[in-house]
Amino acid sequence: METTKILIGYAIYLPVALTLTFIVSRTLFKNGKIFMLDIFKGREDIANATNHLFETGFYLLNVGFALMILQMSVYDNTYCTLVEELSYKIGGFAIYLGVMLFLNLYFFFRGKRKAKESQIKNTVVFKG
Repeated sequence: METTKILIGYAIYLPVALTLTFIVSRTLFKNGKIFMLDIFKGREDIANATNHLFETGFYLLNVGFALMILQMSVYDNTYCTLVEELSYKIGGFAIYLGVMLFLNLYFFFRGKRKAKESQIKNTVVFKG
């Protein structure tokens, strides 16, 4: 593929991938704060710190993956091929982001369940 078309592809792919990452991350961790507060029994300082650590890890994984799959290996010199390559890359990255979103939701729900189990164990009074 012609260098100019590859650069056009990069110029389209990178902003789209980074914007998708930002939107998904912002939505997930804005709403995830509620789960963290529940998990950590209202202790806002530790809930915020943990939520920010999860968010940082989310950004690192997703931006890293977006950059890792950046290479365009299309050798046909048409804009049609460029659009097809971009749709494959952006679509694949969107699917990956969806999987990461659900994985994080799983961790939030798992943490909430563990916190609830711990709370039940601590409130059970044994009669002797």
